[in-house]
Amino acid sequence: MKTPKKLNIANLPTPLQRIEFGGSKFYVKRDDLTEIALSGNKIRKLEYLLLDAKKQSADYIFTCGGEQSNFARATAIAAAMQGIKTRLFLWGRENTKPTGNLFLDKLVNAEIEYLTREQYDNVDEIMSRRAKEFKRKRKKVYIFREGGSSALGIWGYVNFVKELLENKQLRGVKGILAAAGSGGTAAGLVIGSAVYGVPLKVFAVTVLHSKKFLTGRIERLAEEFAREFNLRKKIDLSSLEILEGYSEEGYKNITDEKIKLIKKFFNSTGILLDPAYTGKAFYAFNEIFLKNKKTNVMFLHSGGVFGVFGKTKRFLEV
Repeated sequence: MKTPKKLNIANLPTPLQRIEFGGSKFYVKRDDLTEIALSGNKIRKLEYLLLDAKKQSADYIFTCGGEQSNFARATAIAAAMQGIKTRLFLWGRENTKPTGNLFLDKLVNAEIEYLTREQYDNVDEIMSRRAKEFKRKRKKVYIFREGGSSALGIWGYVNFVKELLENKQLRGVKGILAAAGSGGTAAGLVIGSAVYGVPLKVFAVTVLHSKKFLTGRIERLAEEFAREFNLRKKIDLSSLEILEGYSEEGYKNITDEKIKLIKKFFNSTGILLDPAYTGKAFYAFNEIFLKNKKTNVMFLHSGGVFGVFGKTKRFLEV
């Protein structure tokens, strides 16, 4: 199997913590601590994508997400570190007092194009069209898919499984639960389990797309990965379980009940979860596993802490 090279901009391996909460002890993999300004799972993907962009002498990187997108923010910062400009295609509106991730996007001088929800449904086409316009201006553009979810990007979580395998503490851990936005992290975990022969059950809590959509995307990513990197091992998608129904309030919203759980967890452990991804994933983790004393599943804290700062008033009022 062909193994691509990568940059080394993340602090790896990330810590593995044994946490006690709600009368249960369980492991939390702290991928929020990859590095504070680039915090979260996105950096594992960007290590591969950015090196490829540099090899292709990109002048600009285009990517997309909501206006509080963790991946867009991480891309903007990491690209600036490599001397590459970014243009972000964000679902949202201009804000004269930007907070959270949007504030950081502006701090690193990312160019931003705001899209309506309807326009965002065609964001890949819009980015492609803009890239052609930039090409006419002699600017080379490299496009990162939503969330960095491509055959190359998901190598970050293929190698995450190798990192777990090298940790002897994890004997007895049978599964891992993570938030799923664009599906790249879940795809990487499933593929990594196949590559390294680890019988790991992957629970993906969908926070944006439907279960049907996410299942199809992960299947396509697995096929693309196997084809592009000449993977000869069988990828068993039966090891993946997509959990739906934990973001019915919508990607950009969060219920009071979930905020209360995030605050309780923060006060008890000092670990802060975000309102779009990890807060919803942990709510599912608590309902399905912790309340039933099933502690042989690990929780992946994939980062996104800056998203909290877009909802400070809600968090203080609840």
